[in-house]
Order: sequence, then C-alpha cells, then structure tokens
Amino acid sequence: MRYCVAPLEGLTGVIFRRIHHRFFPGADKYYTPFLSPSRDHVFTRREKREILPEYNEGLPVVPQLLTRRAEDFLWAANRLFEMGYPEVNLNLGCPSGTVTAKGKGSGFLAFPEELDAFLAEIFAGAQGPVSIKTRLGIRDPEEFWPILECYNRYPVYELTVHLRVQKDMYRHPVRGEYLAPILAQSRNPVCYNGDLIRPGDLSALTNSFPGLEAVMIGRGLMADPALISVLQGGKPLERATLRAFHDALYEAYAQAFDSRRNAMLRMKELWFYLIHRFEGAERYGKQLRKASDPRDFEAAVERIFTELPLRPETVPGW
Repeated sequence: MRYCVAPLEGLTGVIFRRIHHRFFPGADKYYTPFLSPSRDHVFTRREKREILPEYNEGLPVVPQLLTRRAEDFLWAANRLFEMGYPEVNLNLGCPSGTVTAKGKGSGFLAFPEELDAFLAEIFAGAQGPVSIKTRLGIRDPEEFWPILECYNRYPVYELTVHLRVQKDMYRHPVRGEYLAPILAQSRNPVCYNGDLIRPGDLSALTNSFPGLEAVMIGRGLMADPALISVLQGGKPLERATLRAFHDALYEAYAQAFDSRRNAMLRMKELWFYLIHRFEGAERYGKQLRKASDPRDFEAAVERIFTELPLRPETVPGW
C-alpha cells in the first residue's frame, strides 16, 4: 500500500512537510497545495518557496496545478519536470466555491467537452507523468461515468478519486458504493481518497478491496500526524512526540513568517483537527480558538498538553 498526503491549503505547505517528515517519516508522496499557473508564465516568490527543489530536498513531493488553460498547465508542468519532479498532479477535485466559480478544480467537471480537449492537449505536450485528483461530479455521482470514460482515453499516471461530488463539500458521507465499479472500469491506477481518519478505516477499506494499492489521507493526518506511521506498523501517537512535533512546527512558522502571531494563526488551522485527539478538548479548545495574543495561545496549548488525556485514536468532530 502506498500512502499519500493530501494537498490541504494552509496546512500541508513546505514547512509542514519538512517537519512532519522529520518526526513521522513514511509517506510515499506529499502533494503540494495547488499552484495556479499565471498567463505570464512566472512562478511567484511564494510558489517558488513551495516547489524549488532545495526547499523539498529529501521529500517525495508531487506539485499540484490548478488551471483550465492547457498552455498554462504545460508551461508549469514542464518547468517542474525540468526541476526534477517525477510527477505533476492536476487538480480536478477542489470543491471551494471561489475555485469552482471559475470553472476550475471540480468545477471543470461541468464542462466535459472542454475538459476532454484540455486533457488531450496536456497529455500530448507533457514531458513527464501527469496524475489527476478528481471528485465524482458536481451534483450527482452518476455524472462520473462519462468523466471516467474521458480519463480512460489518456495515460493518467494515477487517478485519485475523492468519493464525493462538489456540492457535498465535506459534509455528505463518502459515497463508498462507487469504489468497486470505479476500480473495475478505470484503465488507470486508482488511489482512494475520503474520510480515512483512524487505522480501522483503512482496515475496513483494504478488507473490502484487497487489490487497492494507494490511498490519500488528509484531515485524518492533521488530527493524528502519526497515522501513516501507525498504518505501516509503527507506534501509536505519543504525547511527547506530538508535543515535540507541534513545537518544532510552531517555531519553524515563527521563523519563516518573522511573526509569532502569524505562526499562531497558521497553527490554529492545524488545531482545528488536532484538538480531536484529546479528551475533554472543549475545555480549552475555545480559549485556543479565541486567542489573539501568542502568549494566550501558548498558554492554552500548554494546558491541553499537560492536563488533557490523549485519546487512543481520533474522534472526528469537524
């Protein structure tokens, strides 16, 4: 089984990837939060910090691109291949309204003819393997069958399928009944994505689909940074290791941003998930969320780590 870390905006950037890999090695791939290639074909300073090889040394990173213009995708993808990346991913899965309103991400799925022409052009011009991350459609998962036929016409390096439609966002349960026919009908390798939160979730999945070769894990890893290690037979998450990981990540953000307040804001995004690893989290979770001064945030973190028991596994509440 291959374990991939999902691209999560504001969470799985270069700093997180480096610190996570140091404390919890084992991920087969880290997908970057999406880059949006511009028409002037120049990577921004922020994008360069995400994708320049020297910032990702020793990490198995796959850059993800978000666009509906084939020429922009090809410029960015081929530049990334020149940098040495072995794979580039196309984002057809983002459900955010600000993205889909522009016909990008999962919004592109609403334009099947344009999507087909786009894929034909990028697979003809890409100088390396292109993978895809997709949802099942916009409103109805039955929309996926002609979309899958489209994907089957191209040599997709790996097809990561999030088993929800765009309108589901993350609220609707994953539509697990679609996995078996997708595995049967896809001509390309399939990676499963959707609500892998605890080790038992993967066990249930692999028991039902023993031939599945890859999974992508997102929010579950934010709540339990050791999840992939555990799935590979490693030790469950320990308080001391989690605290060391947390503090190293916080300090790395503070140094990168030259601001403990900005580091605090970034860490709050992680705590939205991480808080669910602790018993009685509501006791201090509100204090942590409302903290506007880093000292108040740090005090709330200290109380959580010293006073609250660590749960044996995540109890999702997001």
